[in-house]
Amino acid sequence: MGYLLDNDRLPAGDRVVAMASLFDPITTGHLDGLGIGPGWRCWEVGAGGTSIVHWLAGRTGRAGYVLATDTDTTVVAAAAGPTVIVLRHDVCADPIPGGGFDLVHARMVLADIADVADRAQALAAMVRALRPGGWLVVEDLDPRLQPLACPDERGPAEVLANKVRAGVHSLLASRGIELACGRTIPGALRDLGLADVTASGYFPMTGPECAALERTTVTALYGDLLNAGLATPDELDAHLGQLDALHLSAAPMISAWGRKPAA
Repeated sequence: MGYLLDNDRLPAGDRVVAMASLFDPITTGHLDGLGIGPGWRCWEVGAGGTSIVHWLAGRTGRAGYVLATDTDTTVVAAAAGPTVIVLRHDVCADPIPGGGFDLVHARMVLADIADVADRAQALAAMVRALRPGGWLVVEDLDPRLQPLACPDERGPAEVLANKVRAGVHSLLASRGIELACGRTIPGALRDLGLADVTASGYFPMTGPECAALERTTVTALYGDLLNAGLATPDELDAHLGQLDALHLSAAPMISAWGRKPAA
């Protein structure tokens, strides 16, 4: 898989940190609702950072373990420990790294898989890795559900923010990112035979976390936006300089989960 926003494009994984700050409370709330506890065996697919891996390890305890995989383990390697295994792995191409998991979780993974067949293959691999009764939780953004950076377009700063956001979406789409991925997940889980499929959406409307995510994203794509003619240096500098004064939103995140039926 190729990523427009690889870890090495951002100093110290700034985007990973911003995403964790914004979405971790939602993710851990859903995972907690499944009853995760001591002894569970968990696979964190496309881990990226360490926050969810640490949270899972804290819930599973010494009797369980967490397998954290990614195509780039630069950031998540710091989470390795007695009950956390970190492995470089491509869910689209590599063999399933073990099996019999009580929980498989993937966040912001599917949309980065450009080929529809590869996306289906990745999901099928996650289902195969589950034990009977195990849970698959998949989360991804759906920018097309709400494409605006500032839904309340009250002035020139908000108009500019929406122009920049449109440019970012244009770049993502041109690199094969699926901007309508989130809405497809519940149906995909049902098609794979999971039971008790449930989904919810989280739409962050404003706050410092939204501004932090916007800053890391635009900073990382600054040159790409210029080269594509989607914004000028003056526009990008002005946008970055007024982020804290804006009521910025982030794209909605769709979370869906289902249980592998007993054999």
